[in-house]
Amino acid sequence: MSLRPRSGEQVPPLTAQIARASNPDGTTAIWVRDRLDGLWRDEDFADWYPRDGRPGASPAQLAPVCVLQFLLGLSDRQAAEAVRCRIDFKYAMAMELDDPGFHHSVLADFRDRLAEDDRADRLSTSRWPASRRPDWCASAPRSAPTPPTSWPPCAT
Repeated sequence: MSLRPRSGEQVPPLTAQIARASNPDGTTAIWVRDRLDGLWRDEDFADWYPRDGRPGASPAQLAPVCVLQFLLGLSDRQAAEAVRCRIDFKYAMAMELDDPGFHHSVLADFRDRLAEDDRADRLSTSRWPASRRPDWCASAPRSAPTPPTSWPPCAT
């Protein structure tokens, strides 16, 4: 799997419009995108991937999914399904509404790459703007939505 940088991805206008209209109070996924947008760029991950091979999923898109996975207590399968089925996750990843998402094993591969060397530390400190460190948690939603115990199936 290789990396083809796609940094600077903006949320597609239709995705943003529908995500905001269907979730006027926001969701954890919308909050994560709005607060952490631009924190990670594919170029930050360039040395994690070979230059040749089939293009892989954007690491700058996978990083917020891992954050959401942690915040919402989702398994890899649940997180990948949320990316396929939930508008707010598509918003968080700057995806078109008809984007099919990715296989759940992509998250495990990303975490394996993250676990090598000092990558996790580098990822968490590389671009964190000092101006956003002290107060971004203050505006977090009071409680994260509780995911259902079993997600309804979606077409695969």
